[in-house]
Amino acid sequence: MAHLNPYISFRNNARDAMEFYHEVLGGELVVSTFEDFPDMVPDPSERTLVMHAQLTTDDDLVLMASDTPSVMPYTAPTGISVSLSGSDVDELRRAWAGLTDGATVTMPFDQAPWGAYFGMFTDRFGIAWMIASDG
Repeated sequence: MAHLNPYISFRNNARDAMEFYHEVLGGELVVSTFEDFPDMVPDPSERTLVMHAQLTTDDDLVLMASDTPSVMPYTAPTGISVSLSGSDVDELRRAWAGLTDGATVTMPFDQAPWGAYFGMFTDRFGIAWMIASDG
């Protein structure tokens, strides 16, 4: 069975973002840098940047990210959101409270007209999120 997982591209702050997400969401964070693969980046000053990071939560949610080296074009993510959903509204509220630290809230996490709880924000790293309850 295939899996669909968000993979976020950053410019120089993937580690900060993934450590923040790990702090809020828990689980296990594994980070590889370009230093681990020296032929992957020509600029020695970028060797500590993240080549690949993967956060796997206890609920088997997977979020991945990397830094984009300066030799590659970079466009900040637009037109897509990371969506976190579940049936435990209290757990979603805790995630909301943590992830919105330093964020711009575009729709508060509250009961939506369709009965579920829903909210949207752009986090401190410029990543758009949606959090929704299943029912």
